[in-house]
Amino acid sequence: MVHAYIMVKTGAGVSESLLAPIRELETVSEAHVVAGAYDIIAEVVAEEVYEVLRTASSGIQGLDGVTDTKTYISMED
Repeated sequence: MVHAYIMVKTGAGVSESLLAPIRELETVSEAHVVAGAYDIIAEVVAEEVYEVLRTASSGIQGLDGVTDTKTYISMED
């Protein structure tokens, strides 16, 4: 299994409305609105790395209001 964290930047005032669509993505196990450099953090659990990348690129970056993402893959089991 691959665990990863996707940091999401959004446009002004749209973080709350993007939370539900992000949580509905198949590989997303949790997602939270946060304060700081990014607006949402999503935890992803997938069988393969390419599924994590697909979640970030097609799933999250494809949502209206998402301006940037950064993906961190966990090195722990």
